[in-house]
Amino acid sequence: MMSLPFYQRHHEHYDRAYRHKALSSTVSQYQKETKSRSALYAQGSAAYARGSSAYRHSSAGFSLDSSAAYSHGSSAHDLESAAYSYGSTAYDHSAMHSKRSAAYSLDSEALSTSSAAYSHASESINKLAAAYRLGSEAYSLGLKNSNLMIEDQSYKMSPKAKRAKQSLISEDKENEALDYSVPIFTGREVNLSGITDTEEERIKESAAYVAKRNLFATGEGVSVKKVAKTTSEEEHHEKKSRKVAIRESAERVAMKKTLEETQAFHKKLNQDKLLHAPEFIIEPRSHTIWEKENVRFNCSVAGWPEPRVTWYKNNVPIDVQAHPGKYIIQSRYGLHSLEITECEFDDTAQYHASAMNVKGEVSVYASLVVKRYKGEIDASLLHARNLSLSPFAVTPHGYASRFEISFVDKFDVAFGREGETMSLGCTVVINPDIKRFKPDIEWYRNGVLITPSKWVQMQWSGERASLTLTHANKEDEGLYTLRVVMGEYYEEYSGYVFVRDADAEIPGAPGAPLDVQCLDANKDYVIVSWKQPAVDGGNPILGYFIDRCEVGTSHWTQCNENPVKFARFPVTGLIEGRSYIFRVRAVNKAGVSLPSRVSEPVAALDPADRARLRSHPSAPWTGQIIVTEEEPAEGVVPGPPTDLQVIEATKNYVVLSWKPPGQRGHEGIMYFVEKCVAGTEEWQRVNTEIPVKSPRFAVFDLSEGKSYCFRVRCCNSAGIGEPSEATEATVVDDKLDIPKAPGRIMPTRNTDTSVVVTWTEPPDAKELVGYYIESSVEGSGRWEPCNNNPVKGTRFICHGLSNGEKYIFRVRAVNAAGLSEFSQESEPIEVKAAIAAPSPPYDIVVLESVRDSMVLGWKQPEAIGGTEITGYYVNYREVIDGVPGKWKEANIKAVTERAYRIQNLKENMVYQFQVAAANLAGVGAPSKPSKPFKCEEWTIAVPGPPHDVKCTEVRKDSLVLLWKEPVYSGRSPIVGYYVDMKETEAKEEHWRSVNEKPLQKKFLKIGGLTQGVSYVFRVRATNQAGVGKPSDVTDAVLAETRPGTKEVVVDVDDNGVISLNFECDQMSPDSKFIWSKNYEPIQDDPRLNIDTKGGKSKLSFKDLGEDDLGIYSCIVTDTDGVSSSYTIDEEEMKRLLALSHERQFPTVPLISELAVEILEKGEVRFWLQAEKLSGNAKANFVFNDKEIFDGEKYKMKVDKNTGLIEMIMDKLEEKDEGTYTFQLQDGKATNQSSLVLIGDVFKKLRDEADFQRKEWHRKQGPHFVDKLGWEVTDECNVLLKCKVANIKKETHIVWYKDDREIMVDEEHDFKDGVCTLLISEFSKKDAGTYEVILKDDRGKDTSELKLKDTAFADLMNEVCRKIALSATDLKIQSTAEGIRLYSYVNYYVEDLRVGWVHNDTQIKFTDRMRTGVTGEQIWLQINEPTPQDKGRYTMELFDGNTTHKKAVDLSGQAFDEAFAEFQRLKQAAIAEKNRARVLGGLPDVVTIQEGKALNLSCTVWGDPTPEVSWLKNEKSFVSDANCILKFESGKNVSFSISTVSTQDSGKYSIVVKNKYGTETSDVTVLVMPVSGQTDTVQGHNQNNKTVSKKKKATTTSKQKEGGKKDFIKPHIEEITATEEKPDPNEIPPVETEKDTKSNQQAAKKTSGKAGVAEKMLQPTESLDRQAKKPPEKAALGKPH
Repeated sequence: MMSLPFYQRHHEHYDRAYRHKALSSTVSQYQKETKSRSALYAQGSAAYARGSSAYRHSSAGFSLDSSAAYSHGSSAHDLESAAYSYGSTAYDHSAMHSKRSAAYSLDSEALSTSSAAYSHASESINKLAAAYRLGSEAYSLGLKNSNLMIEDQSYKMSPKAKRAKQSLISEDKENEALDYSVPIFTGREVNLSGITDTEEERIKESAAYVAKRNLFATGEGVSVKKVAKTTSEEEHHEKKSRKVAIRESAERVAMKKTLEETQAFHKKLNQDKLLHAPEFIIEPRSHTIWEKENVRFNCSVAGWPEPRVTWYKNNVPIDVQAHPGKYIIQSRYGLHSLEITECEFDDTAQYHASAMNVKGEVSVYASLVVKRYKGEIDASLLHARNLSLSPFAVTPHGYASRFEISFVDKFDVAFGREGETMSLGCTVVINPDIKRFKPDIEWYRNGVLITPSKWVQMQWSGERASLTLTHANKEDEGLYTLRVVMGEYYEEYSGYVFVRDADAEIPGAPGAPLDVQCLDANKDYVIVSWKQPAVDGGNPILGYFIDRCEVGTSHWTQCNENPVKFARFPVTGLIEGRSYIFRVRAVNKAGVSLPSRVSEPVAALDPADRARLRSHPSAPWTGQIIVTEEEPAEGVVPGPPTDLQVIEATKNYVVLSWKPPGQRGHEGIMYFVEKCVAGTEEWQRVNTEIPVKSPRFAVFDLSEGKSYCFRVRCCNSAGIGEPSEATEATVVDDKLDIPKAPGRIMPTRNTDTSVVVTWTEPPDAKELVGYYIESSVEGSGRWEPCNNNPVKGTRFICHGLSNGEKYIFRVRAVNAAGLSEFSQESEPIEVKAAIAAPSPPYDIVVLESVRDSMVLGWKQPEAIGGTEITGYYVNYREVIDGVPGKWKEANIKAVTERAYRIQNLKENMVYQFQVAAANLAGVGAPSKPSKPFKCEEWTIAVPGPPHDVKCTEVRKDSLVLLWKEPVYSGRSPIVGYYVDMKETEAKEEHWRSVNEKPLQKKFLKIGGLTQGVSYVFRVRATNQAGVGKPSDVTDAVLAETRPGTKEVVVDVDDNGVISLNFECDQMSPDSKFIWSKNYEPIQDDPRLNIDTKGGKSKLSFKDLGEDDLGIYSCIVTDTDGVSSSYTIDEEEMKRLLALSHERQFPTVPLISELAVEILEKGEVRFWLQAEKLSGNAKANFVFNDKEIFDGEKYKMKVDKNTGLIEMIMDKLEEKDEGTYTFQLQDGKATNQSSLVLIGDVFKKLRDEADFQRKEWHRKQGPHFVDKLGWEVTDECNVLLKCKVANIKKETHIVWYKDDREIMVDEEHDFKDGVCTLLISEFSKKDAGTYEVILKDDRGKDTSELKLKDTAFADLMNEVCRKIALSATDLKIQSTAEGIRLYSYVNYYVEDLRVGWVHNDTQIKFTDRMRTGVTGEQIWLQINEPTPQDKGRYTMELFDGNTTHKKAVDLSGQAFDEAFAEFQRLKQAAIAEKNRARVLGGLPDVVTIQEGKALNLSCTVWGDPTPEVSWLKNEKSFVSDANCILKFESGKNVSFSISTVSTQDSGKYSIVVKNKYGTETSDVTVLVMPVSGQTDTVQGHNQNNKTVSKKKKATTTSKQKEGGKKDFIKPHIEEITATEEKPDPNEIPPVETEKDTKSNQQAAKKTSGKAGVAEKMLQPTESLDRQAKKPPEKAALGKPH
């Protein structure tokens, strides 16, 4: 972007429209003055002189609403004018640049009253606005006679701008006395020419808008009126208020100050800041005119310093002195013009103007087309800008309806050598010869139009056309065609030019390469390509050297050190902006060849860099390119390049291509290329020293055979950006293989000195550039090149051969990788003219016979003589009595059909016939005489034989048989045909009919043939009378598909045109394509269009419809039966029409329609995928019929490689409900897909997105992967578990039950990511809501598990199942009461239902048969068993879903042993029950004071009643006076001492004894000596101090001290039985009585586990606890 002028930079609010060239409005040129006089005079500043502005009065007045005020910041580029606004006298004239305009204004608030001229026009006070220009007094006087340019900047207006109505100052208004008038400056009114009415309206419209904008900005209203005027005095008087006068004075002071600041600022500026490159404001317009007219090209250019403008014609500078009066070049005040007078036809050319200054060069182009009148016309009728044709004038096509153009003294095949001058010429005769109607002479080489150059010169003398090759090169070899064009008609003549290699400087050196071209030119390298020479000098070519030379110098530099074999090479090390030419040399072991012809100049400049670099065409006198760089913007680190790909890979180099990044700022960027071996990440920078400037680069120094990946980084002054995505692995090897040898070399005769050679393309050939053909005289062993420039196609005419010699030929293919091996040598062929007379026809038959004529038919000759047959001649003779007469001619003019009626024969006469064929070589030998035929009226009812039966479209399993209807149809019309066939060698009886029903058509496709078998066919016609004679048998046809056979191919082009295409590579010069529909030749069908070029023919349908259904076939004449067909039926027509519509209105195919999904972070992703997208594809994103764009809310991406198009939204809001549409466009193809998100669908999607977003935020801290769940362990404990993730050392976990924290003693280690809580002996009291919280400084996550109702029931069922599975096998145990069956489980819960079955019968529980549980033992007790209790017992455990069973057999020996043990234990229990024992009452120790009375008592029991005795200190002790021993009622025993003394101390023992046993109970008596009164102590008295034996079961709850009430200790306390120990310091009280029952021992526990309460199963099948339950059971929690 060019620099801003200093005056615009100085102001804070300068007009930014200056930076946009696109906003520049049309610049008008005022050329003519009108005679109208202005009544307005200037009064204000001495800086304004009369006539200093060219301003039209009529365009100066606008209404207030659209009045034109001066535009703040606008600029005019008039190069030599400077206009100044009112009050600018203070401006220093030295601040101006000479020849430079500066139209600018100060702030509108400071110039509100001095920047516009107003006029009172209506109640709303219409204000006249004049566009003022800033200028000097000295300069204004010299502006009178100049063409003035006014530039109006265009501003962005409202879509429908109001038209500014013109208002002129009326005569009436002028005479009114006004309070105040603004000076309106005098000027001459000029006509506006050179612009259209529309452009003029645009100028007015823009001015009105600018004025309106600035007026509104001031906010002031000025009352404006005009004073009266007289014709003698043209003055304006101003009457203004004090307020206005003061304000105007203040504004003058402010403006002066501003101008002084501006001048000071300008002086400080560096001059270079003001320089800017040339820029065309108005470009010249192209013209089409008639001869003898004048034409003018106009343009205007801005720039500083003032650009120099030069005009060119076809890139050649126009020399005015060399053509005096022809060209008029003018330059006035920035307006430049080129006028061409009396234009001639030769003035048709491309003209351009080039503007140049120190900052750069720019050019604009325009074309001139001069029409020529073709015919006689009076030259006086042709005058500039006013041409009218006489009614008698000829049309541009002249009088003649058609011209006859012939060539005389024609050029023939020419042979030359490199470096020689060659000339081709031909005399042209045109009839009729019309004066002033000159032909257009055009020369073509290989079908490409030739333009004059330093290598080629063309002349036309009016009669003879000539072309001269000033320095022949092998590039000039080819088929030259002279085309003479007369109006709509032309004729051509062609001849081949051969250019052989020049003699090598070194013997044995190869020929020079040819056709050097520059491909893919950019800043850093140019790819040079060439073609390999045909002559290798007898030694293989080792490679090629590439040389370069800078344009304007003669120094050649070799670009590569080692020869390269690949015919493409990137040349690096070029200087940006310079132009170069290149040449190539071949090298073999003998030496280096001569250099090739130099290439066209190419500039080392990247065309893709024009966004920031303006590059312009080379100045013709320097050959250099001047580059102007834009101002850099603020530094932005560029983003990564895109679309990096390998576009070429060889053994020597790899070429990379990429697209610049979207984020790069406004300054230029450069690139660093990096490489790494595939499979590694060791990236190496390739261009370490010099960054690449263009988005292409050639990488050298790679190891052959290795795979590499590449990536690119961008850099600028801000830094180096991120790398691009790496390429796929690329193997360093030639991607293009040397082609294989061509095949099937077939020479055919052509002329006495030429042979036509054809061949087949090598298989898998890629990028072929052509073929080289060599010839050798048979037996000589010396091969000579037939062409030195590779020819395309598979057919070539080898000229310059010796007549009568036998030649053999060979061919090799060429591509950039090299030359193929030679093909196999062809068969020898003698060089002589190919055309000969045809061989005789044969198989003459009579098709119809009447009284005086006969119709003959015959077959075409087998050899047609190398050209098509032009006709046949028929002879006949009479045969009388077997003696033939003389031959007579039946026809004088040759007949073209193979059927002919011979007239004027004699009835009942016998005739013989013979036929001769003719072609361009002459009439061939006649056929053998036919067999005799009698001329008589055929009266048979059946039809005659069909004729002209032939086979076409022969394939390995099918062919098409064609025939013509019989000439004689019989007595009734022909209704059909029968086709017969047989193998050629089969006998006559093997004829078989192909069709069962007669055919209506005269063709038939016969299938089911056997490949390699020869067949013959015949046809019979049938009518109502029957089947007629068969036709002649066809020639034998071999069922095979010949190599190279091609089929008709249907094609639908991009415009939807349906066509059938057929290609033939076996054509002779006279071959033609014959198209047929249903095997009837197509003749000028308006629905079809046939286009044939070379060996290809196309049949196009203009509007395919039902009328076009049928079989379309194509036959190529003068070939060996080349033909094919294609059937279009109704179904195929529908398919083609659908395809045509798709091609005409193509759609982008989609793999998937528009879909939506929720991403991990809760983002909403809309996406669809196309099958494929090109680099030009683009996508539009629409929401509710309004296009949306990439931004903060929408992130859009189009991946053209995968076809994936996506749009991502961070979140969905309520306003996002609606329809989303993706619109695709890829070239012509379009498609769109929509997705409707409204109602419940949108709500569900938004809820899901919100949930996913929360989930993502949750997962940023510690979180649960698997929520809290449960499982039952094999030990029947309940394990609560959850899986966590994203945890760290500080993360901890807290467990809750029913909002009460569960205390755990161990910290979690989270090693396996699983957290657990173990609850042992799970039961109903453990039901509730469990919650676990995972938290650290990053956040927390919660998981909850409700174990209530159904969930608890499910868990308990699983617990019961585990308990049931843990049950041991049933065992048998005998007790004193009976037999017990039991099983152990891990633990028991009441939810487990227990049932018992005896011999498949459910047991009903009674006192004798009861069940229960003791601890973990489930048992069945059978009291007092009997034999009826024998059998099989089954314990059934029901877990809520399943019944688990355990069984035991209680019968036989098992029952007997158990029963015996029961009897034994029962007796032992009886003995234990009835034995003598002390039940209770005696203490262990008695302490008593001396003199007291001691009474001890106890209860004894036994059955029978026991005997009681006492012992003292282990000695027998009997009652005496002091000690009284009693035994009463058989159970009460007492021991009394009235007065105890110290002697009574000792150990006393009571011994009870009966027949079942003896028991002793001891008591120790301690007598304490005391003084005082003695009291009696009795054991049962409350005052007695007794220490008694106490046994008690206590449950100790080891609850942790200090524990809170809300905490649950996670373990279960044990239930234990303990004995209370006496305090040694305590004096026990003395008991006088004891409850003997309390001393009774408990029954021994049968399970061997003491102190555990026993549970009894009641008949209701539930378990009742018989022992006392523990007070509280807490959940046992063990963290894991």
